[in-house]
Amino acid sequence: MVITLLWLYISRNFAKIVGLESPEPLANLYTRSYFRATWVTTALDAGFWTAMKIRTKWLRDLASIVFTLYYLVAAEQADEKVRKVRGLLTVDHLRVSWQKSTTPYLSFFTRVLRPKLTRYPPRAIRIPRPTSSSYKEPVNAWLYFDGPLSSLKNHAKVVLDIPGGGFVAMNPRHHEDKLLGWAGKTELPVLSLDYKKAPEYPYPYALNEVYDVYHTLIASQGRCIGLSGTVMPRIVITGDSAGGNIATGTVLMILQSASNDAQRYPDQVALPPPEGVILIYPNLDMNIGNWMSDDQMALIQDRRTRKRNRNVLRRKSEDYYKLTPDTPHPSDDEDTTLSPNSAPKDDSVVTTDDKSTTPLKPPTDAELDLVSPTTLASQSTTLASSKPKLLKTRLAMSSMISYFNDRILTPEMMRAMIILYVGPHSRPDFTTDYLLSPLLAPEALLSKFPKTCFLTGERDPLVDDTVIFAGRLRQAKHNLFIQRKELGLLKSKDVFDEREHVEVTLIPGISHGFLQFVSVFPEGWGHIFRVARWIEEIFDNGNERSANVSEAMMNERMVGNQWHARDGRHHRRMPTMESSGDEDRPLEMSALVSRNGKANAGDGVENGYFASRRKRA
Repeated sequence: MVITLLWLYISRNFAKIVGLESPEPLANLYTRSYFRATWVTTALDAGFWTAMKIRTKWLRDLASIVFTLYYLVAAEQADEKVRKVRGLLTVDHLRVSWQKSTTPYLSFFTRVLRPKLTRYPPRAIRIPRPTSSSYKEPVNAWLYFDGPLSSLKNHAKVVLDIPGGGFVAMNPRHHEDKLLGWAGKTELPVLSLDYKKAPEYPYPYALNEVYDVYHTLIASQGRCIGLSGTVMPRIVITGDSAGGNIATGTVLMILQSASNDAQRYPDQVALPPPEGVILIYPNLDMNIGNWMSDDQMALIQDRRTRKRNRNVLRRKSEDYYKLTPDTPHPSDDEDTTLSPNSAPKDDSVVTTDDKSTTPLKPPTDAELDLVSPTTLASQSTTLASSKPKLLKTRLAMSSMISYFNDRILTPEMMRAMIILYVGPHSRPDFTTDYLLSPLLAPEALLSKFPKTCFLTGERDPLVDDTVIFAGRLRQAKHNLFIQRKELGLLKSKDVFDEREHVEVTLIPGISHGFLQFVSVFPEGWGHIFRVARWIEEIFDNGNERSANVSEAMMNERMVGNQWHARDGRHHRRMPTMESSGDEDRPLEMSALVSRNGKANAGDGVENGYFASRRKRA
């Protein structure tokens, strides 16, 4: 009996006994499981950064593991090592930290811990650029599909994934947990792009790469990845972290291409929008600020989303009230917006824009006799301006500042990523460039956005990007709904349902990048499978909409790679899939036809492209 009770105590308090329990103030910031995961990732970062200067690869890989084991025990030294390195970050430090999962020992460890999700390994492919693109080099990608390549011709749905990595590191092989999970659960082809990274390829190179891949998928009707090419593929775009930024920017470019000609870029072709978008802890605002604006706070405090955002609001309240613990404060559920009747009556206790804090007094009769009408008018204006201004929202810091000491993503890292992504020869306008900061996108484009799902940790320094962009999408969709209702395009009894347009999941107690280390954070698998369910739901809900679109597109048909209208007119463009050199020739998989005249898309991919790839190897 004693042994049983002792065993129960040890099993429930193991973290506390061995010293792995979250210390203050992290005990109130992260969940225990997430903090333990960050404890391991911190030791890994410290170990790999310590060994990164060793020139011999096999010795460097071995030393990285040895140093990591040391830092797992010496946790304080690991924190100090990581803090010092992050203060003087370089692109090499970022790449060593984020790309360590493909090193031999860690790769073996993750494969052992990963459940069996697919029977087939990922395949490396190359996607050609459309002829209208300014770039000619094909885009590298990895295709995750649990089946033979010949069965791809039976599919018309594609998941287009843009993996994160701070714009400077990581390719699809560093995201295999989620990619294999999605491919195994949905049984759909998942195309993950290995886009070019900064600083070698600064903004907007990667954005143009993703847009060109989407263009090629549509123009070739999926033949570029082995689909039959007989129907238009339906695409869901996903992106995490920096990939979420590029994914959102790509959708904005697609929507812009479908707008009127005056809003298009030169040589931009109208493209149909994707079925949906899934953004996982996305980085949507490059203009890092300290304080939230009134408009941003109003979106977070919207009554329709206040319940979901209550923990975000509570955190912003704590930024002030933890400095004055004895001061009573209102509940986070109360409406903080002041009405005209609730304005303070005593002008002397309200601060104004004037630098002086002394309350203004009305002039006496003697003073009125000494001043001119002009002076009196100016004093009246000053007196009127001293009246209290109504506050829409409370003063609140941005999540990037609130979670300044985050164990995964720090302001120093964000600063380095933005500088490297923008590059030394560019000076973008961070207040207007919505392809760089999608949070600034105009409402006209947001109202056309497809169904969008968000998955972010509540303690993520980028959580504000999620809740603000989701609020802007919701607002744009609601305004469009009201306009259509007023024009009689909708029935008077129709009710706006935000879940048809925006779905947000904020996970309590965790921060950034939780899908990257599910080997030490097993709860992450549940979130990977949640995204897989979202993918299936988006495709299922889009069936009816797809049928309507197909009926509208009966007036137009695609012959080869050229669009033809019923009256015989067509755009005089070269075939999109045409290759200009031997390097691209294996990608002409849609042109492979057997001698009897029957096309075999699956065999074309297998025998044409992959055989050529093996030959080169």
